[in-house]
Amino acid sequence: MISHRLNKASHYHIPVLRDRVIELLLTDSEGMYVDGTVGGGGYIEAILPHLKGNARILGVDRDPEAITFCEERFKDNKQFFQCIQGDLGNIDLALDKAGIDKIHGFLLDLGISSHQIDVAERGFAYMQDGPLDMRMDTNAPLTAEVVINNYDEAGIADCFYYYGEERYARRLARRVIAARREAPIQSTRQLADIIRKSVPDRYEIKTLARIWQALRVEVNDELGQLKAGLEKIYPRLVTGARVVVLSYESLSDRLVKRFFRGERPDWRRDESRFPPEKTFFFNVLTRRVERPGEEELQMNPRSRSAKLRAAEKIEK
Repeated sequence: MISHRLNKASHYHIPVLRDRVIELLLTDSEGMYVDGTVGGGGYIEAILPHLKGNARILGVDRDPEAITFCEERFKDNKQFFQCIQGDLGNIDLALDKAGIDKIHGFLLDLGISSHQIDVAERGFAYMQDGPLDMRMDTNAPLTAEVVINNYDEAGIADCFYYYGEERYARRLARRVIAARREAPIQSTRQLADIIRKSVPDRYEIKTLARIWQALRVEVNDELGQLKAGLEKIYPRLVTGARVVVLSYESLSDRLVKRFFRGERPDWRRDESRFPPEKTFFFNVLTRRVERPGEEELQMNPRSRSAKLRAAEKIEK
């Protein structure tokens, strides 16, 4: 019997488009599935009642807190569920460790959890004062503080421009450099104050959001990890396996869209006049990107920026 004893994971975010994700992901009730960004296990809870026999689902996450939480939450479901700490870029190593060769479905819920946002000590929110951290894996060496205090002006500007798509990237980089000459920038409040003083009031909130996104992407190599993870998972997919991805900003969504089109996954805009070589083979299941409806947005405002794409692997 599957236990739902730990049903309430309120400090992790509510699974976005949960029913639609399960509908798209599951094709075989005795299949092998991987949640590559398990977080608080919200999707795992929804998947477990559909599994039977020799079915398995592996949960992977960079955040050790998420792994500890899910191991406790689903400790009565060990016949189906296993949890391993690992990063998306090395998803193949996690599968090898779990003894899984081929899979029937792969799920990614990108971005950050409400738990990470709400804990000031993680540094993911500009609304709270905390250290400039922003690491998904709390044992990783690179932090937002290192980026802000050690990168040169061009490096900071590039981070803001390419990963945050920020129009004032160069101006903000100059202001950061000027401020850190006076004293190291060590807290989210310090950095937020620099940003607020550097842009017109009407752009303040969106600029802060873009800068925090840029730093988070840089610190965690999110786009590099996503690209590597998708490329490494492809040969593990059986024909007919589903890949379902929720992204929350345009760079990741663009990368996933290209992967499903069969191209090498990349977040950069393609300026080539020639169609890229087809490397991967999918039938796209979501003709357009899918988004939460009004009812879900009212219950879960943080789902507003979610974009859902799904595809099914086909023969070459």
